[in-house]
Amino acid sequence: MSDRVELRQVSKAYEGVTVVETLDLAMKAGEFVVLLGPSGSGKTTLLNMIGGFANPSAGQVFIDGEEVTDLPPAKRPTATVFQDYALFPHMSLANNVAFGLRMRQVPKVDRLAKAAEMLKLVGLEGYDGRGVHQLSGGQRQRVALARAMAVEPKVLLLDEPLGALDLALRRQMQEELVRLQRRSGATFVHVTHDQEEAMSIADRIVVVNKGRIEDMGPPDRVYLKPASLFAAKFMGESNVLAGRVIEQSGGEVKVDTGQSVIVVRGDSPVGSAVHLALRPEQLLLAPVPDGIGLGRGRVEVLSFQGTHCRCHCRVDGIDLVLRAPVSASLMPGQEVTLYAAKADVVLLRR
Repeated sequence: MSDRVELRQVSKAYEGVTVVETLDLAMKAGEFVVLLGPSGSGKTTLLNMIGGFANPSAGQVFIDGEEVTDLPPAKRPTATVFQDYALFPHMSLANNVAFGLRMRQVPKVDRLAKAAEMLKLVGLEGYDGRGVHQLSGGQRQRVALARAMAVEPKVLLLDEPLGALDLALRRQMQEELVRLQRRSGATFVHVTHDQEEAMSIADRIVVVNKGRIEDMGPPDRVYLKPASLFAAKFMGESNVLAGRVIEQSGGEVKVDTGQSVIVVRGDSPVGSAVHLALRPEQLLLAPVPDGIGLGRGRVEVLSFQGTHCRCHCRVDGIDLVLRAPVSASLMPGQEVTLYAAKADVVLLRR
């Protein structure tokens, strides 16, 4: 796949305050990219620079190899879906969906036919004459998507469009977004602070923090092998142990955490400060081949989660969280020994 969107040495500052540090970012044609990060991380600013709603303080924006840095939104091959949907309450759904085509002076018969096609695509066939006030939140979100897709954008920008929906509807719309993206072949760039949402829809996640890209890659890699301490903590729950490298040899390092010495795969200079990260589901109650022991501790807090039990264990003065199988029948106060596969431990140097 060729690059559909490319940001080259882009940065953004407002009144002397930098919100996006100088960075490069490329997105492939037909890729579903999620910009993930906390509020104020710079992810929406990145989206706005792609869409033309904000101009970079420095750097260039390219779409399909053509520079669009100074082009207004209407002249870019992009469409944007905002969290509030921005539908026109005085217009029918058909006219709402056809609005962008009307601005492009597409004949009425053609634009209404396209609107009907798009409403069918998002599961609202026959709703052409209805008003916005007659729709649920999920249906309004679909109309906003239909309106954006009607102009056949090469790049669809989505600014937290599911944030106002309840959990069940949000999950349904996540699935519909993926199906719509696959059918259209457009590049989708989706902004969210919801880690589960990002992992369920993205081909590639870009983790953003304080205007910098902390990590970038397929959801499974970013979750299981995060590239930074921030990514490890932000992408779901993680057990993090601070330590210092005391020996390095043969692609492995010995890390002294203050409570124990743990041998893990990786490369870091002797004496360097590092962190070790393990997801709760990677903590085990029994040894495994090529595994490591994390120590013996006591179950402090236990809660039933349906598919597993979430346990807080105190091990050598450190609180570790694990997801134990229900069949383990753990009880508060019970002593356990925790283990992990060596390959699951992530060595973090930043």
